[in-house]
Amino acid sequence: MAHRKAGGSTQLGRDSISKRLGVKIFGNQKVKTGNIIVRQRGTKFHAGDNVKRCNDDTLMALCDGTVKFSTVKTRNFTGKIVMREYVSVIASDKPVVIKPKKTGAKKIGLKLRAHLKENKPGKKKGPRKPGGKVIISRKKRRHLAFQNA
Repeated sequence: MAHRKAGGSTQLGRDSISKRLGVKIFGNQKVKTGNIIVRQRGTKFHAGDNVKRCNDDTLMALCDGTVKFSTVKTRNFTGKIVMREYVSVIASDKPVVIKPKKTGAKKIGLKLRAHLKENKPGKKKGPRKPGGKVIISRKKRRHLAFQNA
C-alpha cells in the first residue's frame, strides 16, 4: 500500500537578528562625550582612561578627545600573564566638532544648489529654458527635492 510520510515540523528556518557589534570609532579618531567606541559581548577590549564600561560591556567615552587603542601585559586572576587591549580617550582642551561626511547624492545636491544660486554659466548649471529656468535631469532633480524637503 502506498503511504505518505506524515509531514512533521522542521527545525530549520530560524535566525537571530545581527546585533551590529564591533568597533564603532577607531584609533586617532575624534570622539564626543557619550559616544560609543566599542559594542561587544564580554571584554575583548577593556576600559582605559576616560572610558566607561556599560552593563552590556559596551565601551563609552566620558570626555571629548581622541581615541587610543593600546595592548598591555597584565596578570590574569589565575596569575597567568596575558595581553589585554585597552581603549582610552586622550582628553582635548577644545570641544570636539564632528562634521558628518557628505557622500554620493548629498554631495551632488550641494554642488547643484551652489551652481543654481550663481547666475554665471557653468558646467553643472546646464542649458536654460526660455523662461530662465535651468533644465536639470530627472535623476539630479530628485536629489534636489530630498535636500530641500
